[in-house]
Amino acid sequence: MQHLLTGFEFSQDEYLSILETAAAMKKDPAAFADTLKGSACAIMFEKPSLRTRTTFEIALYRLGAHGVYLDLQSGDLGKRESIPDYARNLSRWTDCLIGRVFSQHTLEELAATGSVPVINALSDLYHPAQAMADYMTLKEHLGEIKGKSLAYLGDGNNVANSLLVAGAILGVNVTCFCPLGHGPEIQIFNRAQEIAKKNGCHLDVVADPSRIVGFDALYTDTWVSMGDNTPLEKVKQIFLPYQINDTLVAQSGAKVVLHCLPAHRGYEITDEVMDGPLSAVFDEAENRLHIHMALLAKLVHKRG
Repeated sequence: MQHLLTGFEFSQDEYLSILETAAAMKKDPAAFADTLKGSACAIMFEKPSLRTRTTFEIALYRLGAHGVYLDLQSGDLGKRESIPDYARNLSRWTDCLIGRVFSQHTLEELAATGSVPVINALSDLYHPAQAMADYMTLKEHLGEIKGKSLAYLGDGNNVANSLLVAGAILGVNVTCFCPLGHGPEIQIFNRAQEIAKKNGCHLDVVADPSRIVGFDALYTDTWVSMGDNTPLEKVKQIFLPYQINDTLVAQSGAKVVLHCLPAHRGYEITDEVMDGPLSAVFDEAENRLHIHMALLAKLVHKRG
């Protein structure tokens, strides 16, 4: 049994296999209609979602499985029943637990006490399936991703962490351009950096946005993570130099622009760029579906 909790669990060959499978599923989804026939997965969400919930539910449907959505936004998880008891109960009925949670520890506890695979659909530290969809999108637009360069701009959040992890494993040069004090998690960065060295690529964290030059792709996310009630206007002056706009795109030389959505247009990215010819934002959103299909096919064991 294998989980997807951080993205560190998979080798480069496994990442490439997932991307290849996702591409095949995108081309001909009907060919995989019975892949998980008769299986069921619990979709456990403590946070709101558009793309993640929709794509996981459709992915399960396309594979012949059933998704049971559990709305845990009222804070029931770990309160009405302990997290281990949730895991033990759901493991008796379902074949996989998909968790979109506030704390990475919740997923770790589900994996430790349950008996079915656990998939991280977002936590405070990681968003691994998102990063896989991102690199699938770059592969579609750039032809190859190994050796390419990606600049992430803005808050060093869970998405930035996962771009570093997946990039290191896939051989992508990833630089996070973040204001001082807003960089990615240092322990995650250091672990990913060791993997990057073995795979011949380089990771970096830089505060100076004038150095965003010579990159193949630009990537950004909201400046305030979900659950943080800080008004965007309050952090605007800190992050505005990292906004992806026409001037910065021209400076960078990038061929592709990504955003994991939802976007605050006019803040981290302008309308002109998001709706412009270099934007692959909605390709990226679509690819969440195909990556989720590939992950489920890999991790969930079909009921006999």
